[in-house]
Order: sequence, then structure tokens, then C-alpha cells
Amino acid sequence: MNGAMMLPEFDHEASLTRKTLERVPLDRGDWKPHDKSYSLKDLAAHLADIPSWVDVTVNQDVFEMDGPYEPETPDTVEGLLALFDRNTAAARTILEGASQETLMGMWSMKQGGEVTLSMPKIAVLRGFILSHSIHHRAQLGVYLRLLDVPVPSIYGPSADEAE
Repeated sequence: MNGAMMLPEFDHEASLTRKTLERVPLDRGDWKPHDKSYSLKDLAAHLADIPSWVDVTVNQDVFEMDGPYEPETPDTVEGLLALFDRNTAAARTILEGASQETLMGMWSMKQGGEVTLSMPKIAVLRGFILSHSIHHRAQLGVYLRLLDVPVPSIYGPSADEAE
């Protein structure tokens, strides 16, 4: 499987993520459902940043995860969507050019010099990027529900859009 073969799935999931990000009420950006949770703004920024990981995955064999993770955190929905769109467009370009040989190559993540994850790049793209994005998009959907913001339909009508 080359990267271009992933584009239909990538594009579909990206469109659903964008639809969710469009509804984020950033005027409530500091809100958290629990003290241990991301703030609304930080969760949305993390979700908008995840497509940028395609570059690190496809174009590197090892990623050192030392230091703080600090994605750009826009203050407006327009800025959030621009960040997501920019990262998604760059990821698409990288996927279009990724060969099967590249995607079957091993990728490792290290922290403190120790390997914490090692698997073929294609598995990282699916499991660590796409699934990770889906996971956080679902979290964001719960945040929207708790804030009484209509939740978009994702894989079928939401309770808000079925009415």
C-alpha cells in the first residue's frame, strides 16, 4: 500500500474532524470537564495539529519525544481551521508521494533515549495518527455536548441533527 491509497480514508476523517472543529466555542476555551482533562482550546489545537505528524512519520525513522509538546493554539475558530487546513494539506502532499517501501519501513518513537514505540510507518499512520485523531475528535464531541453546542453527525446522524 502506498500513501495515495490512504487518501480516501484520510480525506473522509479530515472532513469529519474539520466539521467538529468548526463548532468549537473558543470563547469558552479554558473550560475543562475535569481537572485532569485538556482545556477545550488545548484539545482543539491538539486535534488541529495531529495531521502535521504525517511529516514526522513518513520523513523520519526516529522521533525523539523529549521536551514539552506545545502546538500552536489559535484564539479564533478561523485560526484553528486555518491551522488544521494547513496541516491537512501538507499531510496529503506527503501521503501522495509516499511509496510502499517507505511506508513499510520501521519508525520508532523515543523518550529519554528509550524506544517507547516501534512499528512500520503505515501502522503509525493508521494507529497513531488516524485513530489518535478519531479518539480526540470523539472527546471534543463530548465537550461540545457538555457545553450544549450541537454535535455534528460523524458516522450517522447525531441527536442534534436527527431532530
